[in-house]
Amino acid sequence: MDLDWTAELHEQLSWHWTRQLRPRLDGLSDEEYLWEPAPGSWSIRDGVIDTAYPPPEPAPVTTIAWRLAHVIVGVLGARTAAQFGGPAVDYGTFPYATTAAGALEQLDEAYERWSSGVRSLGPRDLARPVGPSEGPYADRPLATLVLHINREVIHHGAEVALLRDLWAHR
Repeated sequence: MDLDWTAELHEQLSWHWTRQLRPRLDGLSDEEYLWEPAPGSWSIRDGVIDTAYPPPEPAPVTTIAWRLAHVIVGVLGARTAAQFGGPAVDYGTFPYATTAAGALEQLDEAYERWSSGVRSLGPRDLARPVGPSEGPYADRPLATLVLHINREVIHHGAEVALLRDLWAHR
């Protein structure tokens, strides 16, 4: 039996996206999007993301806005640019959404670009080295990076879901 690894890799994230993560974001309000669950929380302020290098220890608690921005820019956007020729994005110049609706539109676009790129991969593409833009993944096969991105979206999506739960029960 031949196994379609492209379909399997895509389905892992697609299933989570359509059945868990994206529906969980329905009804996100601007107030909830920017809610700071702890003093000193990192967020999006006037279209700019809070950041510091090196990050403080312990790392600040982040808002839903910050988490979604991280997924949009660092997890999906930068990887789509590097691996599939998508638009260049970086944390310093990205036009961060200041509303929940704007962020969800950016998230949907970033997910669709990444998802389209993954669906375009053949067996040789999945086996090729990722390249120097991916640091510790540079010499690993592209399939390994796809699995990593799947984990990242699932992980950060769960954090956003928890923040929504905390907001609802504050």
